[in-house]
Amino acid sequence: MSSEVAARRDSKKLVRSPSGLRMVPEHRAFGSPFGLEEPQWVPDKECPRCMQCDTKFDFLTRKHHCRRCGKCFCDKCCSQKVPLRRMCFVDPVRQCAQCALVSHKEAEFYDRQLKVLLSGATFLVTFGNSEKSETMVCRLSSNQRYLLLDGDSRREVEIAHVSTVQMLTEGFPPGGGNGRATGMSLHYRTPGAEGVTQLKLTAGEDANGSRRQATAWLAAMHKAAKLLYESRDQ
Repeated sequence: MSSEVAARRDSKKLVRSPSGLRMVPEHRAFGSPFGLEEPQWVPDKECPRCMQCDTKFDFLTRKHHCRRCGKCFCDKCCSQKVPLRRMCFVDPVRQCAQCALVSHKEAEFYDRQLKVLLSGATFLVTFGNSEKSETMVCRLSSNQRYLLLDGDSRREVEIAHVSTVQMLTEGFPPGGGNGRATGMSLHYRTPGAEGVTQLKLTAGEDANGSRRQATAWLAAMHKAAKLLYESRDQ
């Protein structure tokens, strides 16, 4: 793909919706796979009372719609304005308490883990049933749509085609809990091919800090997978 074509696909535009200003992809098909669509608002005539505290709406008690779930609430139950980057809002938007809590948790992904994924990390990579591994740098593309793998060869995996993500661990710490993350196994579909392909990432053992970077990348990718599956269920 030429840089000019890629730039057109990644271009964005500012649009105004009933919920606020959004910076969305010029071409909807090329949006982030982690994104969520705006919900349909519950019609005013169908919500005479707050859907949280059951307070009746009147001239003094106004109704507000949560920008994340679309339900009706009074000002007390829907007073928080929180960033909602999964819907591409430019400014913080009004959300109910439950949705605001979820959006706050997601903000950590965008503020911290997304940067880790974009920076990339070095892994031993195995494709399919091959017995050979290749040292490659794995990172998320700037438009969040692909896993890019660079080594002696170059591969890319479309995030939207990833069907399963499984952490690979070893050992069990004293007192129980999860073992140490050593890698990750992904299954993804390739357009035009039957079945799924397996991709295995294994963190190397060294003393120059790349092991720590790889572990952080694995944790961030695990969080990204949860957001990906959630967006599919919306």
